[in-house]
Amino acid sequence: MDVDGVTIAFSEGSLTTLKIVVGAILFGIALDTRAADFAAAARRPRAIAIGVLAQFLLLPAVTFVLTLALGLRGSVALGLILVACCPPGNVSNILTHRARGDVALSVSMTAVSNVLAIVLMPLNLAFWGGLHPSGKKFLTEIDLSAVDMLLEVALVIAVPFTAGIALAHFLPRFAARAHRVVGPLAFLGLGAVIAVGLARNWDVFLDHIGVVLVAVFLHDALALLLGYGIGRATRLPAGGTKAMTFEVGVRNAGLGLLLVFTYFDGLGGMALAAAWWGVWDIIAGLALAQIWRTRSRSATVDEPEAA
Repeated sequence: MDVDGVTIAFSEGSLTTLKIVVGAILFGIALDTRAADFAAAARRPRAIAIGVLAQFLLLPAVTFVLTLALGLRGSVALGLILVACCPPGNVSNILTHRARGDVALSVSMTAVSNVLAIVLMPLNLAFWGGLHPSGKKFLTEIDLSAVDMLLEVALVIAVPFTAGIALAHFLPRFAARAHRVVGPLAFLGLGAVIAVGLARNWDVFLDHIGVVLVAVFLHDALALLLGYGIGRATRLPAGGTKAMTFEVGVRNAGLGLLLVFTYFDGLGGMALAAAWWGVWDIIAGLALAQIWRTRSRSATVDEPEAA
């Protein structure tokens, strides 16, 4: 069967679990966010503005062009566009730290991006999805309203994010300890939800993974390259370029997956694209972070010898 006609089986209980997991991911981001991070962002308006433009304007545009160039089926194309419209998760902060990048910039951009995503994500999906020749029919069929999705995204992002920031402000020590637990558990939970979903739909996965495998690989590589290229082109320091790479290249695919099952009834191509993106994104990000970490360590060791 054509991937556009496939529906991924996902129970009501699994959807509720996914909502809790995505909320926990955003809560974990907020636990590591302080009001000072927004103040710090205000003191670095150029870098933040570049990151916001890259995430919410350039990445969706590049994704749109990629889907046309690859001639992707409508549901797969819409899945990639949806992922591109998602904000970053705190995996970007973890990867930036591991790569010895500018963690303060990364955290600031993540905080600002997640707040802006409440409005920009639904509008971006409606705009780019509505332009896509084979993807727009799915938006039309379900009569997707940007306002409805804005309200859903506001609920999913704003409530846990606000709660986490409030806790971080009033109980900073507790929040710091909780962050070390909530973040990893949330991502383990997301991995478990994806794994269970794939297991229940294994035949569908095997039949259609070839459709999304190359597309996700290229999309993820382009997203990381876009962030890196913008960091270099705007002459950010090396640490800032690493942060920009992961802020643009790492998306909260769990949020995208939640919206696929909430609004698109588990549309096959969209669900497979978002699920596989969430897996491959972490693998590619960890590999790149490790390469940068190793190079940084080698440079540090070599410095005394050069002197």
